[in-house]
Formats: sequence, C-alpha cells, structure tokens
Amino acid sequence: MQFAYTIVYVADVATTLDFFERAFGLRRRFLHDGGGYGELDTGSTTLSFARHDVARDSLGQDYCAADRSTLPLGIEIGLTCADVPAAYDRALAAGATGLKAPTVKPWGQTVAYVRGPEGTLVELCTPMG
Repeated sequence: MQFAYTIVYVADVATTLDFFERAFGLRRRFLHDGGGYGELDTGSTTLSFARHDVARDSLGQDYCAADRSTLPLGIEIGLTCADVPAAYDRALAAGATGLKAPTVKPWGQTVAYVRGPEGTLVELCTPMG
C-alpha cells in the first residue's frame, strides 16, 4: 500500500487552487474543464480538490463540509518549509485565517496552523530531523 493522494471537497475548485498557489507556492497540475476537480503538484503525493456536487456524486451521500463548521475538521494537511514564519505570513496575506502563530516545539520543530477560506486546516512546519 502506498499513500497516493488526498482529495478535499470544496465549493469552488479553481478558487481553492488559486488560494493554495498564492498562499503556499504550490503549482497547479491540473484543473478539469468543467471545474469540478483539480490537483496541485506537491511532490510524490497529490493534493486534490473536488467540488461538492462531484464529491457527493462519487461518495453517494452527504458529508460534513469543512466550510460549514466554525471549528476545523479533525484532519490537517501538513506542508513542510524552511521558514515557517514567512510561510505563515504569506498564507495570511493570501486570505488564510491564523489559528496558531509559529511556535518552536520542544523537539526543535517550528510549527504553525492556518485555515484556508474553504475550511481546510493546514499545518506549516519545518521538516523533522
């Protein structure tokens, strides 16, 4: 078994891809002509987004959309970078909501949390040694 991708269900795939490009510097890999599905290039795995109607059709039922809750869902997307404070500021400037400013953990890793406009919880962190 190998982890291949994550799909986040959102209201507007193109807008979400644009946010992730501006906020985190990720590159768009693909946006379906109909706008219902898109992907970002994140390395060996893919970060994907599907529009709510596409996701509900695929899943065959409803679900708890991240943007419906005032609280973040109990799952996060983790992005590593060398300069967490700069990444945090960039994400805020792009429209993210800051949840926890950069903090150095006892084991030496710097970690911060933001929430995207579509409700996704994103951890920004330095790589583990």
